[in-house]
Amino acid sequence: MTKPDLDAIKAEWIGTEFDHANFTIKVEDMVNWAEACGETDPRFTDPEHDDFQAHPGFTTHLVTRRVLPEEFPKIQGRGIDGGKSVEVLAPVRVGDELRASATIADIYDKTGRSGTMVFIVQRMSFVNQNDEPVSTVDWKMIRNVVDQA
Repeated sequence: MTKPDLDAIKAEWIGTEFDHANFTIKVEDMVNWAEACGETDPRFTDPEHDDFQAHPGFTTHLVTRRVLPEEFPKIQGRGIDGGKSVEVLAPVRVGDELRASATIADIYDKTGRSGTMVFIVQRMSFVNQNDEPVSTVDWKMIRNVVDQA
């Protein structure tokens, strides 16, 4: 396998919005997520709490239909989930209508013991029904494209 031309891919794809989705936030989903995370703070587990809101990691499980743009170049190699990072910008509340847009935020490579790995960062930006940003989630997809002998 050979390393793809990342400069050309970056120039064409970084910042490109390729999908979007809408989500209605429900109390049972919020509580289930918080409990699955092992959360005990009543702000995230008790709908009767006066500051009840979604757990900070809640938006990491909300996804659009596509992982990458339909025309995105195929990068060969084994795929690995490189994890997610979340920036919480405002509380997510019961009944919020979130709109998410997916873009390619970054593409870069690193070389290590297992060869060259290409990182593709998908960014999902969430706004509520008032067009207020509430969360940004970056998901790293990793492709091991060149194995060293």
